[in-house]
Amino acid sequence: MCSTSQTSKVAYCFKGTFVHSTNCSPMEILRDHIMGVSSNGKIEFFEHARNQAGLERKWRFNRSDIRELDNHEFCMPGMVDTHIHASQYSFSGTALDLPLLDWLDKYTFPTESKYKEQELAKNIYSKVVRRTLKNGTTTACYFATIYKDSSLLLAEIAHNYGQRAFVGKVSMDINNHVTNYKETTDGSIAETERFIRELLERKYCRVKPIVTPRFAVSCSEKLLQELGELAEIYGTHIQSHISEADGEMKRVKALFPNYKNYADVYDKNKLLTDKTVMAHGCYLSDEELELFRERGAAISHCPSSNLSLCSGHLDVRKVLEHRVKIGLGTDVAGGYSPSMLDTIRRAMDTSKVLFIQHELGQKIDGSSLHSPHINQPTMPTSQTLLIQKEKYAAITYKEAFRLATLGGSQALNIDDVTGNFQVGKEFDAVLVSPTVPDGPFEVFADDTFEDIVQKFLFLGDDRNIKEVYVAGKQVVPLPNAA
Repeated sequence: MCSTSQTSKVAYCFKGTFVHSTNCSPMEILRDHIMGVSSNGKIEFFEHARNQAGLERKWRFNRSDIRELDNHEFCMPGMVDTHIHASQYSFSGTALDLPLLDWLDKYTFPTESKYKEQELAKNIYSKVVRRTLKNGTTTACYFATIYKDSSLLLAEIAHNYGQRAFVGKVSMDINNHVTNYKETTDGSIAETERFIRELLERKYCRVKPIVTPRFAVSCSEKLLQELGELAEIYGTHIQSHISEADGEMKRVKALFPNYKNYADVYDKNKLLTDKTVMAHGCYLSDEELELFRERGAAISHCPSSNLSLCSGHLDVRKVLEHRVKIGLGTDVAGGYSPSMLDTIRRAMDTSKVLFIQHELGQKIDGSSLHSPHINQPTMPTSQTLLIQKEKYAAITYKEAFRLATLGGSQALNIDDVTGNFQVGKEFDAVLVSPTVPDGPFEVFADDTFEDIVQKFLFLGDDRNIKEVYVAGKQVVPLPNAA
């Protein structure tokens, strides 16, 4: 299972261009650098290549141990998918014709109810882990189903392929429309605890259990209370959904009339902690965002799903201004693509739509449309527009890149382990080759390296992902890749 080796001998080195994020900079492009990775998968040094001779002496490696990247190649941190439903992968790219609650009843619950079958689960879970790894996802936060055994199988598959993962057995004791897909309250609590215990006993290095109430609509108050207690007892992470769609929010208000708001439902039941990641959050109020910040809880921004199911738009700029942790999630299958590159693009698109709405609102009546954090203007419209542009800006591709890497690791509270190329962290990385034969874009002689990185983020796909590493171990190309 988990290696206990404490050796820090440098196993191999990379030399070339590295692209990553820091807390101070959304993107750093570091040319002509050299990185050493130890046999236990950690980054031992990361310096300019001018220091190579001294590094060779200090770390006792030979020039033959250095892997020199090609001219246009670069290493970037592995991407972190903070919200993905592994059990919905089989119908991703289809069934996007209904709003959230109807979509769950017609497509999702009937599909997930089939996962009692181990062979079916093994087939689909193997495919989703392989597909996400090929697309550069080194860490995935998975929803499975209500079935313990097949949820443990997903954890085993992620471990065997070398992916870093959080796996959640879904808990839900309310389902008014698909009655054969729910649990009893006591049964859900008992099975969830068994799932946590059995997964922890396997001692997988990088695959951990995560307490997973589906969302407040499908959970009784008692179930939420008990799941909060379990998370506290075992010190596990927590994941769920919040404020995704209007119909969902109305139902939560009706089901939990004694709570101040949606976030309060989770908070009062010990489910809003610094190990919590909540998907969507499109309609969170300033008060709720402040609660998230106080608790250290995070949001998984799932723009593809929000658009596909016509649920809403999350204002990432507002979340960042509230200093709430935020990462990106594909949200397969509400999100049609398992690619985090696609999610990066949809995140930028959503932010630009919100910028247009803000600008349009100013042109129409001199006030903001949907942004309570922007003060109502008192000047003429032409002057107001200038101030509006200063106060609100769409997120940049560099910021979206950080959300997909370091931001995701912060959202999952593992940024001490992964997320960028800081010395001491584990080497989770994607080796990008922009000039592959028959690739999705071209590189021209006058392109700067920043141009090349932009082209990959806007146009690239898995054909450009040459190799993937998790904790120093190469996991792509995949074994027996078809």
